[in-house]
Amino acid sequence: MSTPVLHSIHVHPVKALRGQDLPEAEVEPWGLAGDRRWALIDEAGKIVTQRERPRLALAAAASLPGGGIRVSASGREPLSVPVPEPVGTTTAAWLGEKIETVPATPGASEWFSAYLGERVTLVHLDDPAHRRPIDDPPYGLPGETVTLADRYPLLLTTLASLHALNSLIAQGDHPDEGPLPMNRFRPNVVVSGTAPWAEDDWERIAIGEVEFRVAKTSGRCVVTTTDQATAERGKEPLRTLGRHRRIGGRLIFGQNLVPLTCGTVRVGDPVVLLG
Repeated sequence: MSTPVLHSIHVHPVKALRGQDLPEAEVEPWGLAGDRRWALIDEAGKIVTQRERPRLALAAAASLPGGGIRVSASGREPLSVPVPEPVGTTTAAWLGEKIETVPATPGASEWFSAYLGERVTLVHLDDPAHRRPIDDPPYGLPGETVTLADRYPLLLTTLASLHALNSLIAQGDHPDEGPLPMNRFRPNVVVSGTAPWAEDDWERIAIGEVEFRVAKTSGRCVVTTTDQATAERGKEPLRTLGRHRRIGGRLIFGQNLVPLTCGTVRVGDPVVLLG
């Protein structure tokens, strides 16, 4: 077995949109810099995701200097959106939580409303340190915070586990749907050089100079069945995860991480098991 290394880094500036691949990223207490600091909310104030609107997979967002974003989608002119001034807040509902966010410029919300064909508002999480503590006892610890990610600051997956999963899909009821690419799982960091499912037993790791607590396995949802290039849905990987990776009623793939230190992670960094 080769030494585990950081294979790739992925940041999703707007929750549910296509993100960007990076050679390196800064790790902040609440996750990778620029990751999931923006989201769309509907008229009821609920955060909009690919769960209900798979077409979001076809829109992309890239970070700009200073925290702004540039969004793009086929058939629409790209739009640059600055970080809004925190002169007022809008409540975003997600996973039973109420999160205070700052609305973007009206033009940005109009851009997304036209794209989706419904009224939505683009919002920004201005201060993760105070806006959103991790609310998932007993796995989230006092003082830990998160952006607009589902529950935890980072999601880690491994290439070996994806290869193992794809082998199981090939032997299942829908082999034509495989092999699946890693972007179905929308991770932040992907590790190579491990045994399949090795990450199940990790408790604490270092990626380069940065240490992380492995908080909880990641339960997967219908988003993983969405082709990120076409927005079409299938049965996999949930059918196969249900047969082979069902733990406590959850379908598992990947691990949620909480940073213990800050710093820079880079593609090629060694990944060291600390506990």
